[in-house]
Amino acid sequence: MTVRVPAKVNLQLSVGPLRDDGYHDLVNVFHAVSLADEVTAVPSERLQVSVEAAPRSRVDVAGVPSGRGNLAARAALLVAARLGVEPQAALRIRKAIPVAGGMAGGSADAAAALVACARLWDDREDPLLGRAELLELAAELGSDVPFALVGGTAVGLGRGERLTPALTRGTFHWVFALAEGGLSTPAVYDECDRLRAARGERPRSPKVSQELMTALATGDAKGLGGALTNDLQPAALLLKPALRRTLAAGRDLGALGALVSGSGPTCAFLAESDEHAAELEAGLDAAGAAAALVRAHGPVPGATII
Repeated sequence: MTVRVPAKVNLQLSVGPLRDDGYHDLVNVFHAVSLADEVTAVPSERLQVSVEAAPRSRVDVAGVPSGRGNLAARAALLVAARLGVEPQAALRIRKAIPVAGGMAGGSADAAAALVACARLWDDREDPLLGRAELLELAAELGSDVPFALVGGTAVGLGRGERLTPALTRGTFHWVFALAEGGLSTPAVYDECDRLRAARGERPRSPKVSQELMTALATGDAKGLGGALTNDLQPAALLLKPALRRTLAAGRDLGALGALVSGSGPTCAFLAESDEHAAELEAGLDAAGAAAALVRAHGPVPGATII
């Protein structure tokens, strides 16, 4: 059973106050793109996880945990517990999504494992785990996991797990600049809090950008580029200053919009068309602005059995 699952880029990531549970209130506009991992589940005597880079990708999987330390393994254990079965599956993860790159690769793999294991172990005629139940399990695993199940474009509230589909017309074309090494999401949030405290800022509850919603609904790439926002970007730039040069290079080359994706360090550039994306990729490559570059389009579906 093989499931393909997309990466995400955050079109709007607005970070509100720190909550009592240690999370922040968020407005998180997710957009699924055609850069994808694949997770294959096969029957096995015990739960196993192996990880490899997808062919022709330049993803470094050396730091990705195998075995039960992987979020996909936790997903399999949740499915097994809910169905009352033994977690007897071998999970093979083939990664094209950057590791610790701000594109929710680990969350994507967990979502794919939920779908694959549910199909492997659940009753095909009378399944216990439908869409609603899988979304519930996804929310237990992490804030980004539910969106990886759903895909498309969606507004996430709360920790990002409360999703509402966003009306989106047409296709948007992207270039992603991958950096050497990753960034820890908790470290970026901590740096964001530190910066705000140093400036004496008291963040308010975030709101969805109507400018962004209008651009998505009308398929206005130029308007979308102007509306991209990420409250974590200043923190990511402080922790990895080389990203400033990457963003500046993309803007100089005519990107409609440029921002750090999520907690980084991947930088996302919005192009006018697929042809423009190819030109942008070539220009960034010639400028030596990134460790690797990849083009993708969105929105695309969430976790899908192939």
